[in-house]
Amino acid sequence: MSAKSKPLFHRVAEQRREVVHFTLDGQPASALAGDTVLTAVLTQSSQLRRNEFSGAPRAGFCLMGACQDCWMQTATGERLRACSTSIAPGMALLSAGLAA
Repeated sequence: MSAKSKPLFHRVAEQRREVVHFTLDGQPASALAGDTVLTAVLTQSSQLRRNEFSGAPRAGFCLMGACQDCWMQTATGERLRACSTSIAPGMALLSAGLAA
C-alpha cells in the first residue's frame, strides 16, 4: 500500500490544528495534532494495514479498542493499537501485516 492511495477518511472539521509529520511505509505523511494513528493513516490512505493471514485490506472495525483489528507496527517493530494511540511527530508506521 502506498501513502498516496485514495484516502478512506476525509476531514470536514478542525482543520486548523498543528500539523504532525510522520511516515507511512517510508513515505512522508501528515496529520493534525490530537489525531489517533487510525485517523492519521486513513486520511492518507484507503486502508490501515493488510491482514497478516489473508492479505486482505483492514481499516479497523469497532474504532474504540475492543476488536483487535487496528493493530499496526512501527518501523522499529513496536505494535500499537491505531484507534487508541495518538500520532506523534516522526512516527514511522508500516501497513504490512504484523510480524508473528
